[in-house]
Amino acid sequence: MASYPPAVSSAGPEFADLAASAGLHLDPWQRYVLDHGLGERADGRCAAMTVSVWVPRQNGKGAIISALELGWLFLTKEPLILHSAHEFKTSQEAFLRLRELIEETPDLARRVNRVREANGEQGIELTKAAGGGRLRFVARSRGSGRGFSGRKNIMDEAQEITTAQNAAMMPTLSAQPDPQAWHFGTPPTDPAAWCYGLREDGEAGAPRLAHFDWGLDLDPTEPADIRTGRTDRELWYAANPSLGIRISEEYVEGEAKPSGLGDAFLAERLGVWLPRATEGPGVLDLDQWAALADEESRRSGPVAIALDITPSRSHAAISVYGLREDGLGHAEVIEHRPGTDWVVERLVQLAERHRPVGIGLDPKGPAGSLVTDLQKRGLVPPENEDAPRLGQLAIPTAQDVAAGCGQLADAVAQGTLRHIGQDVLETAIRGARTRPLGDAWAWGRRLSTVDISPLVSLTLARWVWETRAHLAQAYDPLANVW
Repeated sequence: MASYPPAVSSAGPEFADLAASAGLHLDPWQRYVLDHGLGERADGRCAAMTVSVWVPRQNGKGAIISALELGWLFLTKEPLILHSAHEFKTSQEAFLRLRELIEETPDLARRVNRVREANGEQGIELTKAAGGGRLRFVARSRGSGRGFSGRKNIMDEAQEITTAQNAAMMPTLSAQPDPQAWHFGTPPTDPAAWCYGLREDGEAGAPRLAHFDWGLDLDPTEPADIRTGRTDRELWYAANPSLGIRISEEYVEGEAKPSGLGDAFLAERLGVWLPRATEGPGVLDLDQWAALADEESRRSGPVAIALDITPSRSHAAISVYGLREDGLGHAEVIEHRPGTDWVVERLVQLAERHRPVGIGLDPKGPAGSLVTDLQKRGLVPPENEDAPRLGQLAIPTAQDVAAGCGQLADAVAQGTLRHIGQDVLETAIRGARTRPLGDAWAWGRRLSTVDISPLVSLTLARWVWETRAHLAQAYDPLANVW
């Protein structure tokens, strides 16, 4: 995906030629980024004040950075350039790479006045005759860059930038006559990272922002997309502009295996972003939730059951939902244990004892792997979805999952349910994140900071109750025991 502001000319070709003179020959895709990122308006100023570049590792983004810094030092003669990275070692590698290019090019080396090599003080300073420009390499922190008035900024490892770090770096450009900041990175592991906003602006075509992203439009939480990403070689090439140049198919084959990058393959090699976490109306209000606690709450009558498993399969949870005598909903987690080997047997026991209106599980989530085992034990989905029977599986569609999440959020906001104040649910609610699902949202298992299987199973249990409560007329009160 690429978007960039209109330009009448570009310094890109000159920067690429200078890099070539230093022995750094750019690939076509690297020149493409330079040409459009360095586009110029009719007044000679940069068309883009911000440039955003996202490409999987080892494709050669470092070459673009080196070409930029060479051009800014020796062609446009910028007075101060700041190069920052998340880690000192990354910043140091960039410094060593650029220093080597300059030292091995006599025409450039003779223009250097001083090279700083002390830890935290790496930098290159040109002679006054060559413009006196300075390039400084720093590791980012809350305050790094504050106090420096650099006209051009390189922000490597941009996926790690925090709001505080951005606040320290960006104001250094505000008073400059022709500022520009370049961000380079790979998809973040934190679905609430600052760079999601940068990506959103880039995809929306925000003014004076050039955005380049080779990441594929796949869902890393969807098993079908994971399988496709690991096997479709055309997708490998689409996401990696240097595949076949400096990255081999054989190497990517190894990365695609479970013993290679495993679950990280889509993000690391195909540039797939996790769904962005949201703190919007989908997240339950803890104060509202606490106000609904009732340690004496008990279900009276039929029950719906649901289960969920963490993505790592380290824990599983079973929850129930039904009505109390006063007509309010009763929500409760009845099992939350390590592993998954106990789940099928426990569900069979619960089904035999309570004849629930339904047993819910999300087939696209980790619990979907248990469907076959449950069917072997007699817990099957209905042959006719419009005529389910007591105790059968309730399999939600994606739209049903979103509806269930919204229904639980509404019930909490409206105070129409009660719970017994379980710590495991409070912990899940506190750490839960959501992911977009069409125009709605759903709980993000992989995005959340804690085990949210208790919350997901409870959400599904309430959805089962809402969709199958009409079966309650067949309820046998003699079975109403835990």
